[in-house]
Amino acid sequence: MKFANLLIVFVLLLLITSCDEEIKNPNQHFSIEIKDNKKSFTTSETVAITLISKKGKPIDNVSYSLDENPFDGKTSGASLNISAEKLGERTINATITSEGNDYTISKPFTILSSVKPKLYGYRVLEVYPHDQEAYTQGLEFEGEDLYESTGQRGFSDLRKTNYKTGEVLIDNDLKPQFFGEGLTILNDKLYQLTWQAGQGIVYDFPSLKQNTTFKYNKSKEGWGLANDGTKIYKSDGTEKIWTLNPNTLAEEDYIEIYTNTSKVKSVNELEWIEGKIFANVYQSEAIAIVDPANGAVTGIINMKGLKEKVTQHNQLDVLNGIAYKGEPNIIYVTGKKWDKLFKIEIFEK
Repeated sequence: MKFANLLIVFVLLLLITSCDEEIKNPNQHFSIEIKDNKKSFTTSETVAITLISKKGKPIDNVSYSLDENPFDGKTSGASLNISAEKLGERTINATITSEGNDYTISKPFTILSSVKPKLYGYRVLEVYPHDQEAYTQGLEFEGEDLYESTGQRGFSDLRKTNYKTGEVLIDNDLKPQFFGEGLTILNDKLYQLTWQAGQGIVYDFPSLKQNTTFKYNKSKEGWGLANDGTKIYKSDGTEKIWTLNPNTLAEEDYIEIYTNTSKVKSVNELEWIEGKIFANVYQSEAIAIVDPANGAVTGIINMKGLKEKVTQHNQLDVLNGIAYKGEPNIIYVTGKKWDKLFKIEIFEK
């Protein structure tokens, strides 16, 4: 009798374990198939998916989501409209109810821009002197004054300059452990990033007296900053640009930067210009023009040849630094250890 009871308990445990393993490994029973096995779609396309039962298990009910956002579908599949979605790597999830059990399966894919970027060239209008020792990380105008953040540990600073003469009017050195990065000015405050220290610095403006600091969260590094008059945008050296709350500086959201064919990595110094984000792409001679709504690159400025117009020396580094004074189609640019600041006009090719 005791043996029979033990046998019953063993069988029940085996059934429970088998059921748990099925739920833990739902992909052996169900899959999400994307039409034509496509791995990427532009926002002008629709993602057609089919729900497959691999072993004939019934699909009694199903709920779908794109990342964490639910969308409608049937037990046989769904048609997903992505026209209003942000770009980047996304995941379709399906939670299937079958024979009283729930199984969750996923399928990754990438959303690309539906817009082919316009190509822009430039012409130099004016050239101004710039401190060759400045490892330029951030650049922004406030009126006629140019504010600049420079990098490298032990040499980083925040400065106010006369852009026409190159004269440094105010110079605040950072502590030696900090590597200065991008800056932006909003609501009587100047915000400056540091690179890998996980924190930014807030100054009273225009005195440039340090007020407080703020921590990064998921955006672990600091690269570039810009603002649209309300929100602050922060790059972290990846394809992401984060939106920061201007009061708490907490990360509230992000976009991922993509063209109609690929991801744009190493997004660096930022500038807000007429509703778009202009972004230096690190180690390239290009500036990307980005739609802040979804991350689409709508234009690319080919800056090739500008670096050859500055004094060539052993420490000369890449293009970095974009400033805007409100002049249509005109921006001011420089680079790391460049001895010139350029006023350039951009034009569509």
